[in-house]
Amino acid sequence: MSFQSPAIGGTKEDSETVSPSELWVAGPILLFQKTTVARWFLLPRLPIICYSYCRMRYSTSFAKTNKNTPSDGDSANARFLVQAGFINQLMAGVYTYLPLGLRVLDRVKKIVREEMQAIGGQEILMPALTPKEIWETTGRWDGIDVLFKLEGAGGKEYALGSTHEEVVTPLVQQYVKSYKDLPVAVYQIQDKFRNEPRAKSGLLRGREFSMKDLYSFHLTEEDMWAYYEKSKQAYLNVFHRCGIDAIITEASGGVFSKYSHEFQTPTESGEDVIYVCDKCQYAQNREISEYKDGDACSKCDGGVMRETKTIEVGNIFPLMEKFSEPFGFTVAGEDGKPVPVIMGCYGIGPSRVMGTVVEIHHDERGMCWPKSIAPFLVHLVSLGSKDDEKREEILEKASGLYEELQKAGVEVLWDDRAEVTAGEKFADADLIGIPLRLVMSEKTLAEGSVEWKRREEKEAHLVSLQDIIEQVEVFAKE
Repeated sequence: MSFQSPAIGGTKEDSETVSPSELWVAGPILLFQKTTVARWFLLPRLPIICYSYCRMRYSTSFAKTNKNTPSDGDSANARFLVQAGFINQLMAGVYTYLPLGLRVLDRVKKIVREEMQAIGGQEILMPALTPKEIWETTGRWDGIDVLFKLEGAGGKEYALGSTHEEVVTPLVQQYVKSYKDLPVAVYQIQDKFRNEPRAKSGLLRGREFSMKDLYSFHLTEEDMWAYYEKSKQAYLNVFHRCGIDAIITEASGGVFSKYSHEFQTPTESGEDVIYVCDKCQYAQNREISEYKDGDACSKCDGGVMRETKTIEVGNIFPLMEKFSEPFGFTVAGEDGKPVPVIMGCYGIGPSRVMGTVVEIHHDERGMCWPKSIAPFLVHLVSLGSKDDEKREEILEKASGLYEELQKAGVEVLWDDRAEVTAGEKFADADLIGIPLRLVMSEKTLAEGSVEWKRREEKEAHLVSLQDIIEQVEVFAKE
C-alpha cells in the first residue's frame, strides 16, 4: 500500500509515493511526511489502514492514568476504565471514549461487523433523531418509559432512538415489494439513548451507549426461525472472540415480543440472575423461571439448575408481525396476493461488551485485556538511568525495538516518559492491561535482552534482543 502526497500548491511532479512505514499521524487531519524537506499538509481523508495507527508514544497521549473515581465507581469497569484513561465521565451514564478506550470499542465493533456480515447482514446507518409520528403508529410513544422526548421548532415533537423498529420497518418497506426480495437483514452500529432512572455500573447501564441492532425480514415464520437460530451461533462467535463465555437464556420479550433469548455471562458482579443447568446448559432468566436453585433440569437427565449471577451482553427477539402490521408492510406472494412480512431483531451493545470484558478480566492491579480487543498487543516500557550515556543507549535501543515491532505489524504502546519512576510505569502498565509488557533497562541491556511479562502472569523473564521480534510474533498468533 502507498499514498500519493502532493505538497500544498505543488504540481504532479512535486508528488512522491511513500509507504506506510514512512508516515506519522500528527493529529486528526495533519500528516507529517518524511522527505528531504519536511512538509506539513492537510490530509482530506485519512486512510483507514495506516501504519501510524499501530503505535503510540505514551508521552504524547493527552489522556493518561489518574486516581479519579467516577460516581458509579462501585463497578470494576467504571473504576478501571476511568483511572486507566480509557473513558471520561461527562455525567451519570454518559462517557467520552479517549484514545485507548476508542481503540478497544472499535475492535469490538469490528468483530461484530464481521459476524453480522457472515450471516448476510447489510450495514446501514439510521437517524438517531426520530419524529413522534412513527412511534404513534406502533403505539409506543407513550409505551416506552425510557424514551428521551424533546420539542423542536414550531412545537414539533421528536424522540432520540432507544431502538429502531419504527425507523427500519418503513425504510425496508420502501424497497421490498415482492416475495422475491426476501429475506433481507440490515444492521447498524449507532449510539442509542435511554432515559434510565438510575444509570450505573459504568458502561453496563448508560443513558447513551453503543448498540448494534440487526433486523431481519422474512416471507414465512419458518424462514425467520431458521435465521434466528443462525444468529444465535453468530452471537456466540462474537462473545467468544471478545473473551466472553455466554449462555443462551430464555427470557421475557419485554416491549418487543412475548419471549426472547438473552446471552448472559456469569460473573459475581452481574445484576441479572439466571438458573442454568450444570449439565446441558439450558437456562432461564429468573424473571420468567419457575425453577429454584437445586431443582432438577427438565431438559436433560441428571442435570441440576444452579442460580447464577450474570451480565446480559446481547439479546434476540422474534418480532413476527408486531411492527410490519401497524405499518401495513406486506409483499406480493407467489400468487400475487399480499403476504405480511415476518420480522426478527437482534441486539448487541459493543460498549456493554467492553465493560463486561473488564468485569470478567481484571485483578486488583487493573485490567487484563484479551488480545483480540486489547488497545495494543505490546506495552513497551523504557526505564531511566542515572548515567546519561546509559540513558541515551536505553532510549536508542527502545526506539529501535519500537520501530522493528511496527515493521513486523505489531501494535505497540511505548511508555517513553522521562520523569516517571519504574514503579509508576509498571503500575500504569498493570492498570492499562495490555497483554504483553516488554521492559528495556540498564540491567536488561547488560544482558543483551528485554524483560518479558504477560499481563496475567506474576513472573517475568528475559528474552534476547535477537529473538524478541520472533517471540512477539509467535505470541500474537497464540
